[in-house]
Amino acid sequence: MNVRKTYPAEVAVIPGNVLFYPSELGDLGETELIFFGQHSCPASVKQNPAINQSIVLSESLAESLKFDSTDIPLHLFIYGKTIHIGPLVGIFSSGFTGLSNKPLGERSQFFSKLLSLSRTTGCIPFVFGENVINWDEETIRGYVFENDDWHIHEFPFPNVIYDRLPNRLTENRDGPKEVKQKFQRDYTIPWFNPGFFNKWDVNERLCADERALPYLPETYPFQSISVIETLLSHYRQVYIKPIHGSLGLGIHQILYDKHENVYYCRYTNEAKENKLQKFSTLESIVKHLFNDRPLENLIVQQGISLIRSEKRPVDFRVHTNKDSNGVWQVTAIAAKVAGAGSVTTHIKSGGVIKTVAELFGDDDEAKDVERKLSEAALILSDSIEKHLDGIIAEIGFDFGLDKKGQVWMFEANSKPGRSIFSHPKLKEFELLTRKLSLDYAIYLTEQTITNAISVQR
Repeated sequence: MNVRKTYPAEVAVIPGNVLFYPSELGDLGETELIFFGQHSCPASVKQNPAINQSIVLSESLAESLKFDSTDIPLHLFIYGKTIHIGPLVGIFSSGFTGLSNKPLGERSQFFSKLLSLSRTTGCIPFVFGENVINWDEETIRGYVFENDDWHIHEFPFPNVIYDRLPNRLTENRDGPKEVKQKFQRDYTIPWFNPGFFNKWDVNERLCADERALPYLPETYPFQSISVIETLLSHYRQVYIKPIHGSLGLGIHQILYDKHENVYYCRYTNEAKENKLQKFSTLESIVKHLFNDRPLENLIVQQGISLIRSEKRPVDFRVHTNKDSNGVWQVTAIAAKVAGAGSVTTHIKSGGVIKTVAELFGDDDEAKDVERKLSEAALILSDSIEKHLDGIIAEIGFDFGLDKKGQVWMFEANSKPGRSIFSHPKLKEFELLTRKLSLDYAIYLTEQTITNAISVQR
């Protein structure tokens, strides 16, 4: 039995371990255990005689479960002889500052917005890092955001964990790796959105899926100059990208001018300046620009003649999220116009964000482009989920649209940046992406409880 309704919860002075549940749920039969996160306690379970449909826990039951979340309407998952109150959603991150007003530095605002959706979604989200876990007591001292302020509460281990580590460097450290392994191995807690994607790995795996193939530009590992030559002879421009790159860093565009018989390379240097340099040979480009980096960490990709706005190339960011039924939804679409002389459309390189409607002006054309981009995003989300490891619940795609109207996938990001939401007309979609992350956590909790019960049977 699944109840997707939320109920107010309260703690009352009642002797013993007692739980009153909303009377509209009827007779629940024999119930043996009450769960809050991973903590459980046997209790006497009764229908609430009051007219208001609420959950009431006795003080001793609340104390055993470490339950004090009485201002958030919560779900009840009732399976077999167990009742699960919650769910508890742990959001794992790093970079904690110890400052009471900005516990996660510049990212505090994003997390405060995410945590403040607890009432809307009917779950209890909290943020925690590797150093606040008490493995002996199986509790976590996590941050919550209540009444416009940060507070620290002690929680049982959560039902699910949402991975919000900020970068690859942190993710590859021993501490976060051990936390993840332990929660998954010893507690079988589902961990969603693990891992930053590796561009070459994603490309290779998607190439095995016929539905994904039409969207993938020709891509190879950077093993020799001949790869660049071959792609240039076909497409007249190629891109060289780091396998683990993000934010458009380290991307080089190489163009061949057959009239002058020279090569041009466009890139952003370490001082964040957009550069365009002329070279007589490909060898000199590689020697000059790639001499100090291992080539096996780079890929070479077919260049696409992108549509333009005011003579500047345009690409698109499309966000997808799993929803409360575990189904992929397109949650946001934005156009990004490249800055003057920039190799990418990133804002830090002078890029400008526009809605698709603003870009095209013509309603029918804008709707047609949004339809194409949405179709591509849903097919590719499904394909990535099937072919990559872990539980993936959100993806940010960078798409190009060529002059013939074909959609191309340049990149898929497992922890997409949120710069497009600075556009006033995309604010509501920013809220949707946050809400669906928590909605999906509720769905995942329910699936986990159901599966655990069916395995026991």
